[in-house]
Amino acid sequence: MIYIVAVIAVAGGGWLMLPLLRSRSGPGAAGRLKRFRLPLRLSQEPEATAPHATGLTNYSEYRLSVNERVLSVVIGMAGAGLVGFIFYKSAAATAILACAGLYCPVLWRKEMIRRRKLQLQLQFKQALSSLSSALGAGKSVESAFQEALSDLRLLYPDAQAFIIKELETVNRRIENGETIEAALKDWSARAQVEDIQQFTDVFITCKRSGGNLVHVIRRTASIIQEKLDIEQDIQVMMAQKRFESKVLSFAPLIVVAVLNFSSPDYMEPLYQGAGYLIMTVALLILIGCFAITRWIMNVKV
Repeated sequence: MIYIVAVIAVAGGGWLMLPLLRSRSGPGAAGRLKRFRLPLRLSQEPEATAPHATGLTNYSEYRLSVNERVLSVVIGMAGAGLVGFIFYKSAAATAILACAGLYCPVLWRKEMIRRRKLQLQLQFKQALSSLSSALGAGKSVESAFQEALSDLRLLYPDAQAFIIKELETVNRRIENGETIEAALKDWSARAQVEDIQQFTDVFITCKRSGGNLVHVIRRTASIIQEKLDIEQDIQVMMAQKRFESKVLSFAPLIVVAVLNFSSPDYMEPLYQGAGYLIMTVALLILIGCFAITRWIMNVKV
């Protein structure tokens, strides 16, 4: 039985990693709207970028505090151990599956990175709106960024808001004599957010080619804003389905636990002999359904 439980721990970790690997390397869902891809891109060849200034946030990195690390391990081990006890009623199986909770700090870190990028993306949408309005009023690009910062300070009073800190950094670099292209490029490299990268690519390309910068920026901002609006609409429409998928994922655990409590004699054959194999297959199917559900729900525009 110990070997069977060990196989579950390894296989379950692989299934849980599937959505993470897909979100990092795989293409988006089939419903991705291609028409919102901006056509102006820089060369796909890698370019050397300047090192990030000290003290600036790298949104692809997140260092867990001691409390966060301990809390994630405790929650992960408790949850995995509870699943092991429900499916196997064995102290050894509970201890082995509880070890899967040691991987929870990694998942917690990736989730916090995803949340920070999402928050920055939503705030960037407001910055684009303010920037587009300032450019439409006839202001220069540099003045438009200062105007956008003033507008967003009213919308985000917290000085620690990501977009406030980033716009302050951009304006400070411009005042110190750096080019706005260098400031935006560094922000794009640190953020690793597709919309910010697309805006920066279009801005730099237009600067180099000498095009109508104000018109191009306003058009680009409009396209990105429309894309973000559609993405938010999709998230709202899928919120109920996500909740239902979570309920259905945990329902089998609750059913098995209730049957064990109310009819232990009826469930006894599943906890001896070939019953362990049946419970192992059931657990793997449950993990697989959870992974597939997350994969389906990961719709990107």
